[in-house]
Amino acid sequence: MAKKSKKYAAALKQVDADKKYSVDEAVALVKKVDFAKFDATVEVAYNLNVDPKQADQQIRGAVVLPNGTGKTQKVIVFAQGPQAEEAKAAGADIVGAEDLVQKIQDGWLDFDVAVATPPMMAQVGRLGRVLGPKGLMPNPKTGTVTMNVTKAVNDIKAGQVAYRVDKAGIIHAPIGKVSFDDAKLVENFQTMQDTIAKARPASTKGTYIQSLTVTSTFGPGVKVDVASF
Repeated sequence: MAKKSKKYAAALKQVDADKKYSVDEAVALVKKVDFAKFDATVEVAYNLNVDPKQADQQIRGAVVLPNGTGKTQKVIVFAQGPQAEEAKAAGADIVGAEDLVQKIQDGWLDFDVAVATPPMMAQVGRLGRVLGPKGLMPNPKTGTVTMNVTKAVNDIKAGQVAYRVDKAGIIHAPIGKVSFDDAKLVENFQTMQDTIAKARPASTKGTYIQSLTVTSTFGPGVKVDVASF
């Protein structure tokens, strides 16, 4: 832990805590100060002026990043009939119905994203207590409850990121890996920024994005000037 702390302290010294960097500067700096021994994830954090207790301010959705996330998602699909065959053809890792529901009830959770057709939700709903707290429950707002399972699977495999505001009004979302070219990270960042900006609730008054930070898995946060987009 001491060794890690020294590396973090060294990285922190290279970041001006009082400065808000442009997007290009922030991405380059996050990559420069990253000290992980693996290909770390680059993540953005939005502190929003919203009240998640209000139904119309519960910001949630999904966006396909143009350059992906650098991670291959394991996708399961709850479907029957033609939609089950479409899901398999689209590259879903596991496709099932009641059998898949039972498998999860028995404790299996080796997947990243779950998709379900609307007719299957009556059965999938039984998994709410298991999947809900882990953020794995299919939801229409994120495009994971749909009859178009081909598009859902393709989008997820292509780099779709689900985002959701937490109780503190913060959204965390990955935008790629440290190994990505700066330009690709910036493009992903821009796509996420456009998405969050468009999701602004009509009832929100004043400054919507109160602060915006980009960081790597273990690295220090770098403040971003929203006006630089």
